[in-house]
Amino acid sequence: MKENDKLKEIIRLGSEINTVQDLDILLERILFETRKIANADAGTIYIKNRDDLVFTHAQNKTLSDRLPAGKKLIYSTFKLPITQKSLSGYAALTGETIIEQDVYSINDKPYGFDKSFDEKTGYRTKSVMTIPLKNERNDILGVMQIINPKNTSCEITGFTDEDILYIQHFAGMASMVIQKAQMTRALILRMIQMAEMRDPKETGAHVNRVASYSVEMYELWATRKGIPLHEIETNRDILRMAAMLHDIGKVAISDLILKKPAKFSRDEFEIMKSHTYQGARIFYEPQSLVDEAAREVALTHHESWDGTGYPGHVDILTGEPSKKDIIGNPVPLKGEEIPLFGRIVAIADVYDALSSKRVYKESWGEKEVLDEIKSLSGIRFDPELVDVFFECMDVIRSIREKYPESE
Repeated sequence: MKENDKLKEIIRLGSEINTVQDLDILLERILFETRKIANADAGTIYIKNRDDLVFTHAQNKTLSDRLPAGKKLIYSTFKLPITQKSLSGYAALTGETIIEQDVYSINDKPYGFDKSFDEKTGYRTKSVMTIPLKNERNDILGVMQIINPKNTSCEITGFTDEDILYIQHFAGMASMVIQKAQMTRALILRMIQMAEMRDPKETGAHVNRVASYSVEMYELWATRKGIPLHEIETNRDILRMAAMLHDIGKVAISDLILKKPAKFSRDEFEIMKSHTYQGARIFYEPQSLVDEAAREVALTHHESWDGTGYPGHVDILTGEPSKKDIIGNPVPLKGEEIPLFGRIVAIADVYDALSSKRVYKESWGEKEVLDEIKSLSGIRFDPELVDVFFECMDVIRSIREKYPESE
């Protein structure tokens, strides 16, 4: 690609990533596109959290190609102190981009390279470019590493001057978008904290897990349906944000009900069920596709495949039936009448709720939880999506590790 064309492509990508709203989806996309600039085999992103860098995203084509079709690499999350001892820590501490053409040959530098990942996987990390991600005030947001650029013969090469120039340029644009996405995530989590004040189970970790499970399920389902990749990417972004807000309607429910340790009375349960349309009401006049999806998910994530869920066909402003059965109750939704995102979040929410310890209950064991999900296939849950859920279990387990409950 000619120099001018490559610059135009990077500017186009900068504009394109600016449309992505969810932080995790954005970081995945930034890492993928930055790797493409240098035809790099792998890459990682760390996000700054106080005095640490939190390992959040990794991509590795060589290792991914070794997996069976449809399987994803599983990475453990960890924190790295911001010190001069590591490449990423040094870049975060100094704000300098570091280029090492062979990390096994680092000499006379304050930082070194940890070979433990390579020794465990058989991978050979060689050329690494470590880029600090900064906002407009030069505050460090995180660090990105681009690993092993390759030539057209798939041989590992060093980073060229052109690679370095374009990657730094794109990273600068990406950093501004990351900051915007972090602000959006913070606003959503503040809304979640309002619900958490009422219902202790609505934690930031819980909603992040539910949203992440949901995105994994949707991606596998959509890929199998042959949905175009650009549509899948757009919907992953929308679903992740909408799923985080699935129980936002609980802000309208009394603490006396939400925190009750005993079984609800019939009247209390009717009030509790109203959190579905109360949440949808927040997005009554949607301003975006995310708003539309959040309304849909809030309203329908307690519907059941067999039509025994709630709230059914209701007016979200009044809570009154918009379609009545012969005794005046809302006509239930069932089967594929229930929107796809609602059907997905239903499984994700129940799985996480059963797997998590709460003040009023102990967590269930994994086998017990999975047996329960399986037993509800075709009753509470869409059977096709239950199958998809089980095929995602390796990734789902890693998500539980990534978003633990704070003690």
